[in-house]
Amino acid sequence: MSGFLLLISVFAYAETPLQWNQPPSRQHCPTSNDAAWVQYPSGEACMRYFSAGTLRDAPLALVVLKGDRVGLIKRSPDAIPGNTANAQRRQARAMLRQTGLPTIIIARPGTYGSSGNHYRRRQAEEFQAIAATLDAIKARYGIQRFILSGHSGGATAASALLATGRRDIDCAVLTSGAWGLLERAQRMRQQRNAPPAPALDGTGLPHPWDPLDHISGIAADPLRLILVIGNPQDRNTPFDLQARFAAALREHGHRVMLLERPAAPPAYHDLQGNAAINAIQLCPQRGHTPKP
Repeated sequence: MSGFLLLISVFAYAETPLQWNQPPSRQHCPTSNDAAWVQYPSGEACMRYFSAGTLRDAPLALVVLKGDRVGLIKRSPDAIPGNTANAQRRQARAMLRQTGLPTIIIARPGTYGSSGNHYRRRQAEEFQAIAATLDAIKARYGIQRFILSGHSGGATAASALLATGRRDIDCAVLTSGAWGLLERAQRMRQQRNAPPAPALDGTGLPHPWDPLDHISGIAADPLRLILVIGNPQDRNTPFDLQARFAAALREHGHRVMLLERPAAPPAYHDLQGNAAINAIQLCPQRGHTPKP
């Protein structure tokens, strides 16, 4: 194949809509540098990620986990906004420009080309797959340390990575995160006058893996900072449960800041003013003094 035709082929591949809620298939897992075949205690997966900046031997990289996308699952892949590899890379490049950090967006299982079932989010296998993906990326590029950034369900996933005992996290920026998962689900059922189901998460599944119950698994690190950021009027992930998570972190001896930021009505869940990216300036970097 000529160089020109190869370029066209690569571009077409990058613009092909990404598949959602697909079973894992090693045979069909891309061999490009934006996919990793991973194995973990609960199974195996083809996980996609989209990056910007120089990852090779990076001393520090930003890892981004997006919020739940359950409202998009039933759409045709070509009707999902930003659902191509190029679109995801453009988002990573925008974050690189804002932070100066090599940036990696990891697609949660079942979304943006990662295999798995997004209806089974917040189960142990989701977090195990993401943890294995981060391990694979670290080994592939020789990255030394990470800053985690996650919103909503992505914040829950980022905190689950912390709770696995990782020692390569300098900072975690957790916006509008979901913790106290069974209590949150019960409150939301009450709001819509649904029958009580105290043993079920909002997904309808029992036994969610709640990082609030696993804070003892977070490795001690006096330099690491965990930022819990939300809005007191949040109608999706109650702010008092976010505050409970921050308090539990503090009780276990971790450096934590609980911050309030403006959010868009009527749900007050999506924070305004680029809150997550702006908060990264508060993060310490090894050998550097945190910015005020």
